[in-house]
Amino acid sequence: MYSLNYKVTTSTCDEQKRLKLYSALQMMQDCSELWIACEPGVEEFFRKEHRTQLLASRQVDIVRVPQYGEDLKVVSTVYGMKSMFGFRNTFIYDAEGKPCYKTWSMGAFVDRETGQLARVPQDVMDTMTLEKQLDMEYLDRRIHVPEGEFTAHEAYQVTRNDIDYNHHVNNANYVRIVCEHIPADFQYTRMRIEFRLAVKFGETIRPESMMADGKLLFRLVTDAGVATLIEFS
Repeated sequence: MYSLNYKVTTSTCDEQKRLKLYSALQMMQDCSELWIACEPGVEEFFRKEHRTQLLASRQVDIVRVPQYGEDLKVVSTVYGMKSMFGFRNTFIYDAEGKPCYKTWSMGAFVDRETGQLARVPQDVMDTMTLEKQLDMEYLDRRIHVPEGEFTAHEAYQVTRNDIDYNHHVNNANYVRIVCEHIPADFQYTRMRIEFRLAVKFGETIRPESMMADGKLLFRLVTDAGVATLIEFS
């Protein structure tokens, strides 16, 4: 388990003094990435073998959106491990210990040099501390794309500020891009995201959206194909 304490500050708020989803996702991923420091066996293996963990999918259930000035605690735990994939919960709690965001995610283990999936040996996995899977609704990691027409939005060219140390667009930035195209009157309490292709500096992302069965679905398209699917409901 790894945890970080935060306060909802000006830079993390929207115009209504509510924590932005983008900011909440940044908190989650920071805690998830730093988690490896509490697993020395995994950390040493990743360092020696040039491995990294990349987010493959995430489900976020929004219980309550925190307000400006609130104190928050982010807790990340791993509840499952396979040779090439890990499964974790990352919850954000308020000052009373009540969850504001419940999430589960799947991460893929990748060789930094080749960019390909890479196995973690059993003896390394055996050093892991697995926690109890937390209480929330677990939907499939894959997002269903219904039949129908998508609406195209203004294309977005990836900037240097979008890139993280894995040399592609940071996962929270995909959500930041599509949030510009969510109708102001559309209310949602859940977000699901499925990553398919890594997008790099200078590439063009073409956001497209579709409303179906009360859900707002975005697909982010590049010249290489559909990079990311994001569903709000």
